[in-house]
Amino acid sequence: MDGVTATGVRAAARIVARADGRGGTSLPVLDGEGPLAPRRTRASGPGAKVMVVGAMSGPLGGDRLTLTARVEEGARLHVGSAAATIALPGQAKGEARYDVRLDVADGGELHWLPEQLISAGGSDLRITTRVELGAGARLVLREEQVLGRAGEEPGRLTSRLTVRIAGRTVLDQELACGPGAPGGWDGPAVLAGHRAVGQLVVASPEFADRPVAARMLGEGAALLPLAGPAVLVSAVAPDALRLRRLLEEARMVLGC
Repeated sequence: MDGVTATGVRAAARIVARADGRGGTSLPVLDGEGPLAPRRTRASGPGAKVMVVGAMSGPLGGDRLTLTARVEEGARLHVGSAAATIALPGQAKGEARYDVRLDVADGGELHWLPEQLISAGGSDLRITTRVELGAGARLVLREEQVLGRAGEEPGRLTSRLTVRIAGRTVLDQELACGPGAPGGWDGPAVLAGHRAVGQLVVASPEFADRPVAARMLGEGAALLPLAGPAVLVSAVAPDALRLRRLLEEARMVLGC
């Protein structure tokens, strides 16, 4: 259950997508608490579409938010968000935590395309995203982080992304930025002075037969094949608009 305590908000949201037997996708579970409010919206195809609406400000210092989504065999789900998520300082001490858990069964398909996460000055957020995919699952996942609002120094942001396919880890990376982060995060080997960073992960059984070669995708973006039927696009940019453009161009290259 959700609630507000002296150490921040505790809230969770759950989404379950299931094939309805008629070529479409049903949502037998769609619920959320506090600042996490998932809402079904009109989809353009046979899959289901959900928008996560921020019902409250945050995450704030001390908050603990959890969002889980499961796509069952034969189901297709597209998840976005109504607006950017802004990590803000709060009255409670300590870091905020936002945990995302995604599970896609063999034969399921998930497009996870939220808006940007903005690390406002004075905030401290740790976000972890863990993805479990069946061997024949399909995934398009986009993450975008923006360090600070216009003219503002960023807060501290720690982001970890883990992807497993058929029980095998194909990606496990962590990036820490902002005040108190390990030295070098803003140097030439990491962000090189950029204030927007993002990644696109695409998993598809077709990549097993048609491997994608590593290459640059314009200035600031690189495509790397993963040790499985998946690819990773990493990008840095001076601002959120340029970052989105780079990742959308990557989606076009990959046909997703």
